[in-house]
Amino acid sequence: MRGMKTGLFGFPGVGKTTLFNLVTGAHAATAGFSSSRDPNVGVAKVPDPRLEKLSGMFKPRKTVAATFEYVDIVGMKKGDAKGSLSLAALKPMDSLAHVVRAFPDEAIPHSEGSLDPARDVETMEMELILADLDQAQRRIERLEASIPKTQRAEEKKELAVLVKVREALEAGRPLRGMELPPDDEKVLRGFAFYTAKPLLVIVNLDEGDLDRIEDPISAFGLAEVAGKPGVGVAAASAKIEVEMADLGPAEAATFREELGLKEPALDRIIRSSYALLGLISFYTVGEDECRAWPVRKGSIASRAAGTIHSDLEKGFIRAEVVRYEDLCACGTMAAARDKGQLRLEGKEYVVADGDIMHIRSGL
Repeated sequence: MRGMKTGLFGFPGVGKTTLFNLVTGAHAATAGFSSSRDPNVGVAKVPDPRLEKLSGMFKPRKTVAATFEYVDIVGMKKGDAKGSLSLAALKPMDSLAHVVRAFPDEAIPHSEGSLDPARDVETMEMELILADLDQAQRRIERLEASIPKTQRAEEKKELAVLVKVREALEAGRPLRGMELPPDDEKVLRGFAFYTAKPLLVIVNLDEGDLDRIEDPISAFGLAEVAGKPGVGVAAASAKIEVEMADLGPAEAATFREELGLKEPALDRIIRSSYALLGLISFYTVGEDECRAWPVRKGSIASRAAGTIHSDLEKGFIRAEVVRYEDLCACGTMAAARDKGQLRLEGKEYVVADGDIMHIRSGL
């Protein structure tokens, strides 16, 4: 699986680009944006204590973490989404992250007036719904003009699916909550509708609200939002995280402990993104390389092998598998084999989170 892509969006002045810089290590400007500026693009390594442990055991020449690519677009105001070129940059994304503001700052007034995360989520969701509805309607009109001339079965099928989509959007329902047969989903894949993508709401807290960071759902009235299909909620305090970014690892850990923060914002956001996308990690290890591979939960072994290389999936024979916990307990791969912890699995084996795999292939 390629690195997953997440698009950051939200109202102006919510701290979106600050969070982008924090998770990717970039240094994008956080003020004076032009509405026509190109999106910021950066890559974040997925924090992975298991991979660090494996790297310490095998001492490979290279250690490769799983990655997320983040795209940060210019802040949008109410009414901006329809036809927005900035928003169009989020079409290729696997998921979206809406950064909502929960911190006061008299120097940067909120474009909607008061602070209200639940209102902001609802407003932006409706913006995305209207953008999707516009796209669907335009395609429906073209199909209705074409079908009487062509009578193509695939166009009739597409029209029927898009009519269902239009009905849902006109009712104010995002498409990520629609249950469609696989054939219908395949028809819609090329449209890359915004509201069909999983959505992570990231509440950007004031430094005085750090006690709310573990439960932003109840703290900011987001229970209805969090209860919708394909939606997750996380929280961070960009202002505090920026201060810690300038400290050394030991000092940052001490500061975080004093504030009662269990983990950095990067860890919290990535973990939430993983859960939202239904991802797990398996590992390959050796003297040359230790590497984490993200796959969808429920993936079978042959498909997981394909994330490493397509030839491994085509020529898959079997996988040697050991659980991360068992390998750590045994100390070495040889000891794990001697103790019967190393198993042989076929192509239909369902990969578990933390599996360490060696793929045998005939190609």
